[in-house]
Amino acid sequence: MEEINDLMKVRREKLSSIEAKGQNAYGKKFEVSSTIEDVKSTYNADTPITVCVAGRVMTWRGHGKALFFDIKDGTGTMQVYTKLNDLEPESFEALKETDIGDILGVKGEVFKTRTGEITIKLSQYTLLAKSLRPLPEKWHGLTDVETRYRQRYVDLIVNPEVMDVFKKRSRIIKEIRSILDKKGYLEVETPMMQSIPGGAIARPFKTHHNALGIDLYLRIAPELFLKRLLVGGMEKVYEINRSFRNEGISPRHNPEFTMLEAYAAYADYQDMMDLTEEIICGVAKSVLDTQCLKYQNASLDLKRPWERLGFHEAIEKYADVKLDQEKDVPALAKKLEVKFDPGMIDDAILLEIFDEKVEPNLVGPVFIVDYPARLCPLTKIKEGHPDIAERFELYLGGQEVANAYSELNHPIIQRDKFEKQIEDHINEGEVKSIDYDYIRALEYGMPPAGGLGIGIDRLVMILTNMTNIRDVILFPQMKPEPNE
Repeated sequence: MEEINDLMKVRREKLSSIEAKGQNAYGKKFEVSSTIEDVKSTYNADTPITVCVAGRVMTWRGHGKALFFDIKDGTGTMQVYTKLNDLEPESFEALKETDIGDILGVKGEVFKTRTGEITIKLSQYTLLAKSLRPLPEKWHGLTDVETRYRQRYVDLIVNPEVMDVFKKRSRIIKEIRSILDKKGYLEVETPMMQSIPGGAIARPFKTHHNALGIDLYLRIAPELFLKRLLVGGMEKVYEINRSFRNEGISPRHNPEFTMLEAYAAYADYQDMMDLTEEIICGVAKSVLDTQCLKYQNASLDLKRPWERLGFHEAIEKYADVKLDQEKDVPALAKKLEVKFDPGMIDDAILLEIFDEKVEPNLVGPVFIVDYPARLCPLTKIKEGHPDIAERFELYLGGQEVANAYSELNHPIIQRDKFEKQIEDHINEGEVKSIDYDYIRALEYGMPPAGGLGIGIDRLVMILTNMTNIRDVILFPQMKPEPNE
């Protein structure tokens, strides 16, 4: 159990004193008339107004019979001023016991000080929540990364730039919805617990349903359920979904993550490229008011159309090899010092080479197109090229942000590919089952379609210039604290 330090003891003593007087240190509803941002933006010296705002005390300055403090709500920070004659003596003395971090409701007339600062002249206040823990020291803030992620609530209080990132994240998702809604896509919800995880190759989280007496898996992707809806006649659908993969944690990977998946009947992967450009350009314009992004040391020009580069051509360009002269792919990987698992098929080894030698160079925006067909069991084959799938991945700032297919809708070929996929991928921990109900759905007839997946977390990283995925997830997965 965590020890209570001296500062916390003092605050608990103040709480006891307040409650001993029969007062409530954790107040009831407070009628807020304005946000701080509204007060500042509408201030007019010729029209005096009285406002009620609520927020957290962030600074405190006492000067004899006068008190100044800054109060912060979700929109900004504002100075509050009062002096002994403005309040009842008992109320004034009680106010002096306020600690930084306390949440107050304040009422008063708005005026501008001689230094030009818009200020509330306090006439009444209410203690709404007593803070028993001191906030991090003002000039140093909350800087320890582990603590920031684990105590995001404090991080949001003391680091305004963190609050800004998550406000932008909310606006980004809202704009994505707006774009898709205007284009006639229907937002839907699909199961997060599935008897057979599908739609991607990944290790799932396993759970057990007591009432049904069966094992279930947290979804690794919603794809197969969304395509069932195409069979059912929903011709444009999307889901902004939470998916789960029981794999490593890194600056680009969190076990629980957010994706957009969208499907359009009678379309293909070329149409999904257009949609991807429209979504990302639209979001950048709406949220950042620009089409030119700065990501770390790179400049990303979103002017359309974006570059298209073939998968094999990209390897030749950035690994400086000629694939038609390198018939022994395992030997090529060894020459390039790229690690791979024994038993991998050649195309899977090529993907390892791509990930290590090509991906970091893809500042983009660039669509990597036409992947090896054996790596894409849910994708249509490119006409006239039996070993190539109609698939693309979008790269921005050296990382994959989107993935899309021309969706395979031939039920017999799809079943054969599922069976071949089980042979090709023999990774321990993967669920090796075929979703026969999905095959049955295809047998009723699914229209040709284009499908798109965009990693929301990674897109937010790019748009907010963050290098770690945990900086754009409010509560990233962490190891338990030692005393938990």
